[in-house]
Amino acid sequence: MLGSLPRASKPLRRLTVDPTACDAPPMSFTPVLKDGLFEGRAALITGGGTGLGLELAGRLAELGARVCLASRNEEHLAAGREAVLARVPGAEVSTRALDVRDWRQVRRVVAEEAEEAGGLHLLVNNAAGNFVRPSERLPEKAFANVVDIVLNGTFHCSRAWANEAMKRGHGGVMLNVVATYAWHGGPGTLHSAAAKAGVLALTRTLAVEWASRGLRAVAVAPGPFESRGAADRLWPSAELEEAVRRGVPAGRFAGREEVAEASAWLLSDAAAYCTGEVLTLDGGAWLGRGILGAGGLEEVPTVRRRRNPDD
Repeated sequence: MLGSLPRASKPLRRLTVDPTACDAPPMSFTPVLKDGLFEGRAALITGGGTGLGLELAGRLAELGARVCLASRNEEHLAAGREAVLARVPGAEVSTRALDVRDWRQVRRVVAEEAEEAGGLHLLVNNAAGNFVRPSERLPEKAFANVVDIVLNGTFHCSRAWANEAMKRGHGGVMLNVVATYAWHGGPGTLHSAAAKAGVLALTRTLAVEWASRGLRAVAVAPGPFESRGAADRLWPSAELEEAVRRGVPAGRFAGREEVAEASAWLLSDAAAYCTGEVLTLDGGAWLGRGILGAGGLEEVPTVRRRRNPDD
């Protein structure tokens, strides 16, 4: 059992974080993946009309992939397609209205897109529903709806995609978007944490089950990153946003392009021997801070033992 903490030899100094850092480009970010990396491959991205899904779609298109944006919101799909084409003129971009909770609709959309594209080599399960709510005030219907989108929807898409890939024999990679609270928990996120924990278990199970069939299953767990949608739902005030940022030892949010680049690497042949793994991209936010709560300190202090007067 820990007693009183020892005294530091000098006051602890914390980093001064620029409140506007979330709007600035990520520190020294440079794309590293080579052009043409995904030539001849097709990707289906759920939740692809906005946010991280759209950013990853644009990056995959830059790298030569045909991309299909899937979403329930047709306005998001139309705007998303225009955004990808503005970024990559001449890219092959299709859109599909899709509610991942409906397994019949999922099977139909996956089969149609695979037929049109000549196969679906990549699947990104990014559709989600999230908000912050104390568990004692979380309606049963809201909990069930998030689990239906995140966990059941991931299963529906994974199964339909894998069956198409196995039938065509071209192999492929599935990338699931999870969150670190899937393993460490997080107050106010019971619904999402439970669903994402299920997706993490699904990822690892299918990685083992499908490896001999030429399919990989991997996951990415982003921490807070630049996203208007996430900001509006999870840290809707400047005070909350700053509190979230202070919890990141790196002192800043990730850029969407950083998360997209790492996700594209996981989907590429450069990660061909990686399966069942989750890549965490959160600036160290989920890691333990030690007994001094040292995350965000400019330096770890030298701590000297407190002397007992009776010694």
